[in-house]
Amino acid sequence: QVQLVESGGGLVQPGGSLRLSCAASGSIFSINAMGWYRQAPGKQRELVAAITSGGSTNYADSVKGRFTISRDNAKNTVYLQMNSLKPEDTAVYYCNAEIVRIVIGSRNYWGQGTEVTVSS
Repeated sequence: QVQLVESGGGLVQPGGSLRLSCAASGSIFSINAMGWYRQAPGKQRELVAAITSGGSTNYADSVKGRFTISRDNAKNTVYLQMNSLKPEDTAVYYCNAEIVRIVIGSRNYWGQGTEVTVSS
């Protein structure tokens, strides 16, 4: 059993900040890449940011310079610090992780999503 649980979403005004967290739990041998995706109403899910086990990161052009992804390997947790939020950032944000389990191998897991609404 492996579970990803996101937290930290909510309502924030334009220009504000929000910090999302995603904690993985269960029978985990290791975690490779972790990332944040988002899906806005009427749009496809898109990659927001990703981070490797070694800490290398990449971002969607739309959030570069405003968002920062980080991880705490000891806690099996990934974070997304979102600053200078815009209404266009409104979406459900999903955590994704490639998790390795002994014998079973690796696969991608998804969190349930946390809603972020940027509005005045």
